[in-house]
Amino acid sequence: MNSAQRLSEQSAKRQPVGEDPRALARESGAERNKVPRFVTRACVSHLLAIPEEEIRQISHDAGLGHIERAGNEEVTYFTYDEMWQLGLLAAQLKRDREH
Repeated sequence: MNSAQRLSEQSAKRQPVGEDPRALARESGAERNKVPRFVTRACVSHLLAIPEEEIRQISHDAGLGHIERAGNEEVTYFTYDEMWQLGLLAAQLKRDREH
């Protein structure tokens, strides 16, 4: 038995008897319609461990993100794909600075 099969078997053993896995997913907020489709610049900064100002500059230069304005407030939102692209661009900039 390989390690993947062993992990699969162990996971099956740990599931409580009589519990519907779909119900558990709904309770944990893993349902598709409960997952936010966008993340804020602050969230991207936190998840990628990149200063928010750097995220702002990269996203502005690359044309990524969607700006929402309400009165004097302005919030930038990113899709998960845009967040991934920001991570790649930030890594590339870091490499370029080091060389």
